[in-house]
Amino acid sequence: MVQVCVNGTRGAGDGAFVPLSPGDMAESAAGASDIHVHPKSPCGDDTLSPKALTPTLEAIRARVRVPVGVTTGAWAEPDPAARLERVRSWTVLPDHASVNWHEPGAEELAAALLDRGIGVEAGIWSGTEGAARFATSPLGPRVLRVLAEVMDTSPDTAEKSAHALLSDLGTAHGRPVLLHGMDGGTWPVLRLAGRLGLATRIGLEDTLLLPDGELAMSNGQLVAHGLVQYQHGQARRSS
Repeated sequence: MVQVCVNGTRGAGDGAFVPLSPGDMAESAAGASDIHVHPKSPCGDDTLSPKALTPTLEAIRARVRVPVGVTTGAWAEPDPAARLERVRSWTVLPDHASVNWHEPGAEELAAALLDRGIGVEAGIWSGTEGAARFATSPLGPRVLRVLAEVMDTSPDTAEKSAHALLSDLGTAHGRPVLLHGMDGGTWPVLRLAGRLGLATRIGLEDTLLLPDGELAMSNGQLVAHGLVQYQHGQARRSS
């Protein structure tokens, strides 16, 4: 699986091609098989408010009929208790939501999502205590998948950091693993995911650049290049 990560924390300052409105997010997600999106406030900030989440999900689902997931990152709502209340206030539910396991209140948040029938993507960031915490989590076997998130943005060392993160994850409670990188580490890690036969993701959240260093103008362009790069990785695995 190659998931599209539509926008992330990026905003208007990153370029007019970053989708911020529900309609633009929906258009940007067309053609994907799985979607990860950050609903935005009127100011363009990430938010967990149902006032933003509902129209975002409805707009995307009017265009595509594939699973749609959202962030629950602490930057969108720093207070763990308030974050729980936001999730419990949702009236239109995403198919899945990412929970960063190193953040305060991750276990309680994941439990609240599962109680509502929302799949949990366990976000395990390299360079954090996320992997160690997840290893002992009673919720581990219940998550939808594990996001192995390589925060090393160097194209020279990101692959090594990815191997270290996967080693730290171990069996990951037997759950599927989606491996991806960020910025300069995006493409090396994506190719590694192909070689290892793991799911991955690509989109404007992870990188603004194509493999040749040119500026990407859309998520569709990144996904097209991502599929080629991923298949190259798979070919190396089978050769």
